[in-house]
Parts: sequence; structure tokens; C-alpha cells
Amino acid sequence: MVKSDGSKTMAACEEEPLDPNKAGGIKSLEVDLSPSLLLNIPLALQHVLVYSSLCALVVGSLIHEVDKERVVAHVLFYSGISTLLQSWIGSRLPLIQAPSLDFLIPAMTLISAQTGIPVACRGQCLKPEETVNPAHPIGELRGMTVVTGMVQLAVGLTGVSGFALGRSGPFVLAPLLCILGFSIYTKAALLCSDHWGMAALAIVLLVILSQHLHSFLRLSVFSLCRKLCVLLSVMLTWGVCAALVKWGHVHLNSFAQILSTEKVLNDTFIRSMNTLNSSNILFSNHNVPWLDFPLPASALPLLSGKGIAAGVAGGLSASVSSTAVYVVAARLLKAPVPPAHACNRGLCVDGLGNVLTGLMGVPVGLCSSVPNACIIGLSQSGSRSTVQLAGVFMLILGVSPQLAQILCSVPLAIHGAVLSVTYTLPIATGITYFQHADMDSGRNIFNIGFTLFMSLALPRWFILHSGFIQTGSPSVDVLLQSLLTLPIFFVGVLAFFLEHTVSGTLSERGLVRHQGTNKIQSLADQQQGYSQRPDSVYDPPPLFIKLLELRGLRTVPFCACITPNVEVVTVTVPEMSSLLGERDAGVSST
Repeated sequence: MVKSDGSKTMAACEEEPLDPNKAGGIKSLEVDLSPSLLLNIPLALQHVLVYSSLCALVVGSLIHEVDKERVVAHVLFYSGISTLLQSWIGSRLPLIQAPSLDFLIPAMTLISAQTGIPVACRGQCLKPEETVNPAHPIGELRGMTVVTGMVQLAVGLTGVSGFALGRSGPFVLAPLLCILGFSIYTKAALLCSDHWGMAALAIVLLVILSQHLHSFLRLSVFSLCRKLCVLLSVMLTWGVCAALVKWGHVHLNSFAQILSTEKVLNDTFIRSMNTLNSSNILFSNHNVPWLDFPLPASALPLLSGKGIAAGVAGGLSASVSSTAVYVVAARLLKAPVPPAHACNRGLCVDGLGNVLTGLMGVPVGLCSSVPNACIIGLSQSGSRSTVQLAGVFMLILGVSPQLAQILCSVPLAIHGAVLSVTYTLPIATGITYFQHADMDSGRNIFNIGFTLFMSLALPRWFILHSGFIQTGSPSVDVLLQSLLTLPIFFVGVLAFFLEHTVSGTLSERGLVRHQGTNKIQSLADQQQGYSQRPDSVYDPPPLFIKLLELRGLRTVPFCACITPNVEVVTVTVPEMSSLLGERDAGVSST
């Protein structure tokens, strides 16, 4: 099906995939191909170890050390359920659902607002400063988790995420991905400060195994070392650290000890952490059992005005963050940019997972994991079956707090090293989008510089001045304080606003108008040689497609999650016409 002008129809593009050895061809990592079971098991365990780094940061910041093992086990269980749903009917990308900073920052704001902060009299109080009695923080965190899921579910069902992604060019995605990587550097440095020697050893091993080793000796064993670079680095560093601790040469601290020495956090948050940790609401029995199935909590989630405000902020930021993670994963997989229906389904699954997690009594929200998505680039392995097997392992660990305690025993410095290396990939992925636009344009120089600087400076300022926002309504204060201290939400809104308000030509903005469909698309996708039709990696199972196509579900509420009917369009690739001329001629003759 080749026309006289050298162009191919959509069907022809499907029958003849681009050859990676030809110019413009992209060899994508096979998502549907499963590695052997002997390789798949360590790859899945590698995902679990990377997951534990985010879990240690978020859970360690919110939960008492005594209760941490059981909370981590419960978080693991529901993360496994959300991961399996995400890979089956969600975005279909090989992504792990994990606790995220998009939940942690609003949770900190919420806890700080519930710890007896003095209320300003503003000249109207006759008595000294009054204090607000703290509410139950765990119950409010559960309610916040439910609200976060409902916001994500609403964003996915309405199609807002897919609509915004379809209108986000390189100068929206580039700063978004860069800030996605930079948002963790202070927390990663905090974890590494537990022992910089162990963190440096883990980082050096990660770099050598993932980048240098295969360049010297091209043997299968070294290719295997690259695929398992994180697992091997963590295990080797963990072994060295355990030996030094046993011999008395190294002393490791708990997360609470490290947090208490952090000078950036204000006294209000330190007091709130002490109040939260002193309240024994979650569990009264400190003995860690071998089996403990995550049953529903005895008390329902507490929905207060402040908790709802923090949940809305966390849900909005998590929606932006998850969409950015979809883009990073697709870019590392060398697959087309996620279509609107895949993004919408992914956010719906994120929302359902958070609602289930909050209702079952877990006070930690979930989101698509950035470091697990970046493992695709480090290991060059992006099989969906690996992530699904990791989800099964998380379910097993989730019903055994004793096994979950193993993950809790990993030194914090190693967690910091893993986060430091993996979060570099979103930054580099964002920078790659600059090559598809005019970087000599004054418009683009201003937009990029202003967006990146303000997205780092303003949230930092509002963190240091937490009492600046005082509208008279505590719920509004929590909402604004949470949104203004979330770099991901801030950069997403600011970059999208500047991209669509500052005038500029399509070529200047890295966009192009397709000749056949007259639609505007990103030049980054066109230069990669991707076709108009979404890749099969995003197609849900046939049974789920038939379910969504039922007359009662096709319009409301799942209309934004249905794969649209694909029209046969003409895709012209002028850059490849001379190089593929012989091939096209051969196809025409047949």
C-alpha cells in the first residue's frame, strides 16, 4: 500500500515496522516480550528494591519507627494491587505504583496545621494566643488519601490529562521532566547524609555496572550485570555496610534521627512529627508478626476541611506527575507518546488504587513511581511481565510484616544513592526535547529560564515561610500552601500557561502541522518516525475493550478511556524517502 509520492498508508506502516538500522528508525524495547523466568525474577526483585527507596522516604517521614514495618507491609500490598491493575487495564506501561512526594508535601502541610499552631489574634484577642487542638493525624491522612484518589479519578474520567498532554509541546514537557528530576535532590541528599561513604560506593557501582562495564568486555555476563545493575549495587553495598556495622566501624541512624538534624525543616513540622509519632493510633501491638493480612481499618477515614484541601492539592499534583512519568517511560521505551485514552485510564487506575488504599486504612497515597520508570533506561529492560511479577512479589511481602522488615533494614544511604541515580534520567529526558525546537529564540530562552527558576525558587520560599499564607480559612490556607510548595504542579501550570500565551510560530515552538490530517503535533514525535496510530503497547485487553464499548458505559463515565477508532491516514517521511527508496520500490513492484 504505497502511493506514487513515496508515502505509505497507516496499514502499510503497521505491516512494515521501521527498521532500526535505517535512518529515522527507532528500535523500541519489547514490552510484550517476557524474559526467561530465571532472569525475570531478579529483574522483578530489582523493581521492589527501587520501590523500597521511595517507600522508605515517604513512610519514614510520616509514620512512627515502631509501626513502620506493618505500615510498609500494608503499603506494599496495595501498591501490588495498583501495579497489576495499571499494567493490565491502565496505561499498560511497565510502571510500579509507589508512595510519592506529591502526597508527602501536602501531608506535611496538613500535619503542621493540626499540631496546635498558634492562631494569630490580629488585634482582636483579649487573651494570649489561642491554640488549635490537634485532630487525629492518621485518620486525616487516610481521608486525604481517599480525596487524592477521587481527584485523580475525576481528572482521568473527564479526560483532562489526555487533553492537556495532547497540547503540550517540547517547551511544556522539557521543564516538567526536568523539575520532576530536580524535585528529589534535597530528600536524596538527606538520605545520603546517613553515611556518605556507603552512598558514594552504591553510586559508583551503579554507574560502572550500568554504563561502563559493557563497553570494555562484550560478554553475556556483563550484559546481565547491566540489566541487574541496581540489584547488584544495592546487594554489594548492603553487604559491605552490614560487615562494617558488625565490626563497629560504621554507625547508622534511623530516619527520625536524620530528620531531627535537618535544619531546613521548621520547628512547626518538627513538633508535628513528634505529635504524630507519639500518637499510637495505628497499632497498639508493636510485635511484628509473620502473617498479617491487610484488613479494613476499624475506623473510617476522617474527612475534614483541611484534609480535603490537602487531598485536592495532592491529587492535582499526582495527576501532573503521573502524566510526566508516562512520558518518561514511553521515551525510555522508545515508544510513541502515550495517547489520551491511555493517560486517562492510567489516572483512573491511580485514583481507584488510592481510594482503596485510604478506605482500607493505609495513610499513604500512591502514584506512578519515577525511579522504577527510570530503571527501564538503566537496565534496558522494559517488559510488562517483569512489572507484573514485581506486583505479585509486593503482594506476598504485603501479607508478611517480617518480610517487609527486610526492606526496612536497608541503610538509608543506599536508598539515597538509588534515588540520586534514577532521578537523573527524567532531567536528561527533558533536555532531549530541546533539540526539536529553536533554542536561539528569545521567546523560548525566556520561557525555559523563567519556568525552571520560578519552579525551584518559589516552592522553596513558601516552604521556609509556611505562615505567610493566612486567608482566614484554614482549609484554603492548607490548599494554597500545598499547591505552592509542590514543584511538579507549579511547573506544569506555569509551563503550559506560558506556552499558550506567549506568541510564537509552530517551528519556533517545536510543533508541526500534519499535511494529511491538518493536526498540530510535536516535532519530537515526528522526527522519531512514529506513526499516527498509537502503539499496541497502550491497547487494553480485548475483554476490557468490549466492556467499555457497552452502550451504558461508552458515553458516561468512561468515554475518555475508550480507544478511539483509528482512521487510515497518510504519513509522509520526507527525510527517509531517499534512504528507503529502494525498499519502497521493491514493495511497489510486489
